[in-house]
Amino acid sequence: MFPDTLKAEIQQAYRHILAAKSLRPRYGQRLMIAEIVRALAPIAEIDQAAAQSEEESDNTAPGPVVVVEAGTGTGKTLAYVLATLPVARHLGKKVVLATATVALQEQVIHRDLPDILKHSGLSFSYALAKGRGRYLCLSRLDLALQGNASQEAMLALFGETVEAPQGGADLTPLYEKMLERISRDEWQGDRDDWDGVLTNEEWTPVTAEAGQCAGPKCSNYSRCFFYQARDELDEVDVIVANHDLVLVDLALGGGAILPDPADTIYIFDEAHHLPIKANQHFSATTRLRSSLQWLETVSRGLARLAADSGLEDAAAVRRQHQELKVAIKSTVTQLSEALLQAQTLYAEQGEAAGSRSRPGADGGDAEQVSFELGVVPADLRESAKQLARGYEQISRGLKEICTLLRRQMESAGSVAGRRRAEQWFPVFGGMATRAEGSERLWQAFAAQDPPDSAPSARWMTPVHAGGRRDEEVTDLSLSSSPVLAARTLTEHLWQRCAGAVLTSATLSALGNFDVLSMRAGLPSHTVFQRIASPFDYQGAASLTVPRQNCDPGDTRAHTAAIVQLLPQLLDPAEASLMLFSSRRQMRDVLEALEPEWRDRVLCQDDYQKAQLLKLHHERIDQGQSSVIFGLASFSEGVDLPGKYCRHVLIAKIPFAVPNDPIEMTLAQWLERQGRNPFMTLAVPDAAFRLVQATGRLLRNESDIGRITVFDERLVNRFYGKSILDSLPPFRREIFPRLAETPA
Repeated sequence: MFPDTLKAEIQQAYRHILAAKSLRPRYGQRLMIAEIVRALAPIAEIDQAAAQSEEESDNTAPGPVVVVEAGTGTGKTLAYVLATLPVARHLGKKVVLATATVALQEQVIHRDLPDILKHSGLSFSYALAKGRGRYLCLSRLDLALQGNASQEAMLALFGETVEAPQGGADLTPLYEKMLERISRDEWQGDRDDWDGVLTNEEWTPVTAEAGQCAGPKCSNYSRCFFYQARDELDEVDVIVANHDLVLVDLALGGGAILPDPADTIYIFDEAHHLPIKANQHFSATTRLRSSLQWLETVSRGLARLAADSGLEDAAAVRRQHQELKVAIKSTVTQLSEALLQAQTLYAEQGEAAGSRSRPGADGGDAEQVSFELGVVPADLRESAKQLARGYEQISRGLKEICTLLRRQMESAGSVAGRRRAEQWFPVFGGMATRAEGSERLWQAFAAQDPPDSAPSARWMTPVHAGGRRDEEVTDLSLSSSPVLAARTLTEHLWQRCAGAVLTSATLSALGNFDVLSMRAGLPSHTVFQRIASPFDYQGAASLTVPRQNCDPGDTRAHTAAIVQLLPQLLDPAEASLMLFSSRRQMRDVLEALEPEWRDRVLCQDDYQKAQLLKLHHERIDQGQSSVIFGLASFSEGVDLPGKYCRHVLIAKIPFAVPNDPIEMTLAQWLERQGRNPFMTLAVPDAAFRLVQATGRLLRNESDIGRITVFDERLVNRFYGKSILDSLPPFRREIFPRLAETPA
């Protein structure tokens, strides 16, 4: 239990904010604060037990995890900050607050935390954490400004994948301006703080990936913007990051960029994204033919390096060169064989190779070959074992060369020798990183999944010239990914962190947290809490399911029914948002509308998201009619309060496209376990997405409006009724009589 003084501090901070902003206390907000504080209490006991233990790493219990679904209007940001920050400071821990979207991250760092600091009476510091790629590398800037043609040719030849600026533009004036602003202390190398937009073509040459960074051995280390920013994180109480950066840090072992997980209480806002992002971070992919070409590039680079008279430990470099020549030659032979095997498997599409994905409602990728249950055929798996060993040798050799170059950077007998090593280092650092990535892919293809756990998905995808489906296939891409994040999050996060808070407006599905628990591998001691929104759903909004006399599976009839019903349901005086599961259906509905309605539509395909929302606001402000047509990305994170959205229309129950190789493999595994994938996975996921979609309507307590779902399965299918019952308690209008309703 926490001391009464800590509880009093939290209560007083809450009262101060309410008084300063003339707010009323919210039951749900107070409940959320109390639940988080109660759930985090075991951290003190765990720390005490660890301090008494002689073998702390073997005896420390995993930290507490609390999941809070806080309905829209709860005020969850204030709740989790007021609950977690005083607790963390009392325990000597850091708080890492991670969001899934840039919009929420900016809201937290620029609005929420300053507001809490100003009005709560609490004293705390905070900072925004960014990845290395958001900061300029001074060494790369120096190189770019040298204008050394031979050096640029070396970089272009050996491992840099930077595309030349469009039109061959000279970037020297831009880089000189960067250096000038840095010299005058007007810019701290943060891409986001630069005046104007920096394209990838402009930015990539002057930033560095982790493998290309020499760290303390770099001559610019003491002035490095990334390391200066990272050092600042040690001094603050709250670090605002995103899910991706947290996962990158965890993949590096934890504590590489952010504080050590054992000393950190994590807050994951928009936590429903966490399992998917975790799978992405622990996935691997490689292209076969381009890998052969890359290995040739590595060979040429090694030969050039071995012949460089500017290297001081030339003998050691030559030894590594000879060893790598053998490993690369062997790997090229094995990779050529694997390419032929993969091409044969893809062409045959036999049962041994898996089943070709069928196009989904949104077109999908009909060309992927997903191996059933992730099981790779024996001959390709044997090739993968050899390739994993080959890439391990290449990766190890390239890292050894990087070590030699670091050594020269540190103790070179001349400035020229140091500079020469600094020029070579990012080239071979990038090569080592790519070799590691290929090694991970082949290890994944060589592995056989444990029979008692979910498998990894493994699949092949053709690569077309120019990225166009109508062009010839030029390569094959092999990919692997966990189907559940349970194992990776358990190993890297749940068993290591001091504590974690997961929250979002929507985390449960069909009234429980089973899907989230399965996908994220939440520990058995996780505390779950659902806090209802304070909104008066019954009085503020209605949900209508119109009679269409067709099943959404009959796309042509369903589209025709929507087209016929829309003019009857849309009010020109209302701002509306219509959400589709299929791009094709969205386009078909738009093209079939009468011109007077089509002119009122702002379609996602025709504008950038920010531009579309701006145009929508302008139309409504000018008293014009506006209807947004959008896909899944408009079902979340789109805030259209008040007059900007009075009517949300949803084309159908948002079932996931059935051809994703990860979801296909997971469904196959669930079926093998004797579980129904449709009811275990598809229906809860669809219910979750529908709750999110309907959540676009009421954004504050004064909002009113209506929701229309063009899917009779909500009423006439057993699973539809369970989905319908999982929605907020809107007033229901099932099959109302409409003028000119289609027969």
